[in-house]
Amino acid sequence: MLVTVSLGWALLQTGRYLLSPLLPTIIVDLGITEATAGIALAVFQGSYALVQYPSGEYSDRWNRTTLIVPGLIVIAGGFALFGLTTGLAMFLVAATVTGIGKGLFAIPSRALLSDLFTTNRGRALGIYAAGTDLGGLVSSGIAVLALTYATWRTPFFPVAIALALLTVAYASMTREPYDVGSSSLELRSTVGRLVQSARQRETILAFSLFYFMVGGFINFAPTYLAQSKGFSESLAGLTFAIVFAVGFAVKPAAGTLGDRFSRRGIAVSGLLLAAVSLVALVVAASNVAIWVTVALLALGYKTGFPLADAIILDGAPSDGMGADLGAARAIFLSANALGPAYVGIVATYGSYDAAFGGFVVCLVVAAALLFRSR
Repeated sequence: MLVTVSLGWALLQTGRYLLSPLLPTIIVDLGITEATAGIALAVFQGSYALVQYPSGEYSDRWNRTTLIVPGLIVIAGGFALFGLTTGLAMFLVAATVTGIGKGLFAIPSRALLSDLFTTNRGRALGIYAAGTDLGGLVSSGIAVLALTYATWRTPFFPVAIALALLTVAYASMTREPYDVGSSSLELRSTVGRLVQSARQRETILAFSLFYFMVGGFINFAPTYLAQSKGFSESLAGLTFAIVFAVGFAVKPAAGTLGDRFSRRGIAVSGLLLAAVSLVALVVAASNVAIWVTVALLALGYKTGFPLADAIILDGAPSDGMGADLGAARAIFLSANALGPAYVGIVATYGSYDAAFGGFVVCLVVAAALLFRSR
């Protein structure tokens, strides 16, 4: 199950991160502005965020499989729609459908691993989270090929087919029956658990600021490199791959260290390293300096993903892990959804440097909040 759901996460992230290096071409082809592109990506992240809590609650009350399989089917359909996109309206529909499917899959799959790995929860979640970076690496290479030999729409079809095949594999492997029970939600009690102490409230705020920064940076990094640093689209895409190469190694290691030492202490160190590296990226002029700062930035912020999930799950009741993680991630990803809209608007009417400078402040404040709540 660890291999299967991690591969599913890697495949859907391959399709999702195709959007970042292809975004300059998509903007030109659809005839939209950077601000509109940022809002479209915010729609994707917003639909993903909204589904987090109900999918977690229902995965606790029904079972994990009942949410995972439909989630994979919807994601595959969403990527097929990206491949068929001819205008902004269809692009928005594809983004919404894919976001909903991702939301259906994300929490039950993490909760499944938390069920199976109790003593090594951080390591399991780190391996799972590394699927993001495996997908990002693959998508960076695919994007270069698509820009050279095909159109930006072409690579979404093989991703959709691969997800459909994985859905069949998972459905044939799972031992859980499909069980749909009560559809009521206990949002008030779940949110009450998450914010019952100042420590927990500060933790939620810290990771919301972290996810806000990630949403803006990860969606616009290739465009920033192309427009502000003078990189070609291909070189920007390959530089973007550094983020995922580093993350692929860092996430399992961060999760393992979090099992052995302080999860919050490791997260604080990562956030501060990311803040310093982001400042260095803005002022860097040479290609080598940019590559080094991108690698250090990734080293810093990629540690946060498995640690954030594990910290929430550590404090959740055994029969409410999906609900608590879903509600927390709904908050995190709502902030994440605002990130690309923020960058798109600030870059359109100001500059990318100004937008990224705001993210430095977010990272420093997040680190301070987590340090105080250790």
